[in-house]
Amino acid sequence: MLNSVDFSGRPFHFIGIGGIGMSALAYVLAKRRLPVSGSDIRLNHITQRLQDLGAHIFWSQDATNLEFFRQAESSKSDALPAAAVAIAANGKNGGGAKETLSTTSKVSSNADTALLPQVICSTAINPANAEYRAALELGCPIFHRSDLLAALIQDYQSISVAGTHGKTTTSSMIGHLLLETGLDPTIVVGGEVKAWEGNARLGEGPYLVAEADESDGSLVKFSSQIGIVTNIELDHPDHYSTLDEVISTFKTFASHCKTLIGCIDCATVRDALQPAITYSLHRESGADYTVDCVTYQANGTKAQVWERGELLGELSLKLLGQHNLSNALAAVAVGRLLNLDFAQIAPAIATFEGARRRFEYRGEYNEVLFVDDYAHHPSEIRATLAAAHLQATELPTAHQRRVVAVFQPHRYSRTQTFLAEFAESFQDADVVVVTDIYAAGEAQPDNLTGQQVVDAIAAHHAHVVFQPSLAAVQSFLEQTLQPRDLALFLGAGNLNQIIPELMAFQERAAKSISQERCDQTSF
Repeated sequence: MLNSVDFSGRPFHFIGIGGIGMSALAYVLAKRRLPVSGSDIRLNHITQRLQDLGAHIFWSQDATNLEFFRQAESSKSDALPAAAVAIAANGKNGGGAKETLSTTSKVSSNADTALLPQVICSTAINPANAEYRAALELGCPIFHRSDLLAALIQDYQSISVAGTHGKTTTSSMIGHLLLETGLDPTIVVGGEVKAWEGNARLGEGPYLVAEADESDGSLVKFSSQIGIVTNIELDHPDHYSTLDEVISTFKTFASHCKTLIGCIDCATVRDALQPAITYSLHRESGADYTVDCVTYQANGTKAQVWERGELLGELSLKLLGQHNLSNALAAVAVGRLLNLDFAQIAPAIATFEGARRRFEYRGEYNEVLFVDDYAHHPSEIRATLAAAHLQATELPTAHQRRVVAVFQPHRYSRTQTFLAEFAESFQDADVVVVTDIYAAGEAQPDNLTGQQVVDAIAAHHAHVVFQPSLAAVQSFLEQTLQPRDLALFLGAGNLNQIIPELMAFQERAAKSISQERCDQTSF
């Protein structure tokens, strides 16, 4: 069938295989013993994991990479069966390209084409990319990452988690719940989780739990048994001009789900989608799943959970803050829809430790606690800082921490669109450090730098500084961080690269202080 992904044994080649979304899909395919190759510019633990499964990875994006499987197969006496050339479903060829395969590909004969891999691209791939151009020239079937995920979703009884915020945590928590209750799910998420040591796992059960991303509009491709929408806001002004466009995408996603679960604390979800199953942090909302007797603590959250007016029992979370309790209610709703008892659900959720870069504790050195978080939208920053403030202040006064928020704005388009909202998002921080904007491939508009972000925040916050580079941020924090500080690194870019060096600096400082004390007591 035209436009269909072939799971019968034909190879896959990922351009940019080390990305968090691409690598999850590659992992599932490799675990299914399908031939997988890909390219990336550097080795990391994600690509190493794929190599350990037998994936062949090239460390440059060259046109010759696409000959790998054809050369390998040509050396065998038995060739793969002939296959038709597939064309990307929406004609965009991996999201970034503007040409269509039907007009630009030099399609080979069926015998030749059968030896070529199915090429998987993300929206980040530029149409001028050498591998991408070679794929067009050779007549490879080219699919966007979302086309492959959509095909996998069709292969399972799928649970797809969408929403502007909370997708990774909610999908990871649901995956953890199904894993802990013996349902052995396949999982594809946008973050790494300790329970399955990565961003994906292949299970033998009938369920697939997938994080469904709206950033490039590809959300409309997914048809799931169960869909979850956590909230709806404008977050990607590089793709959407208005909130109404975002809502339209979510409406299409909702129409493709057999059962839709939604958080009605978000008025947009409540009014625009009218989910079949609802959840809310407020008993008076009338939602199907609600909570009361909530206790937010520095080491977690507790609440009583109600199902349509009947008390299910107490739920305990290791995760902090209202937003994570809301995410947990979504997981409860899914579990109950799958006929799990609350007595199974609650213990499973209680053991969930979160996903990497979602208020991730990186370590404590010289009494400085380092936390890494992916928050890059004003709403996410406010929620994350509220959790940090709770942890920093729910201690005896003599032991309370300063919250030092270190922020790397992500994308010029997002920074420009939400500058006023960013300005008011840091009230729960004691000190704010801002570095320059992480472009993520976008061109820089005139007169927009991290300094403008600092100026906007300074109108609402007394202690904010600008450090233009990561090196400058590192140097400033080496001089500024004090014992008892909570250093919170915020952003979707590469800010967290400096955390290991800062932890090492504080470790050396602690050893130096310890040595000085030893020297003093020796006299």
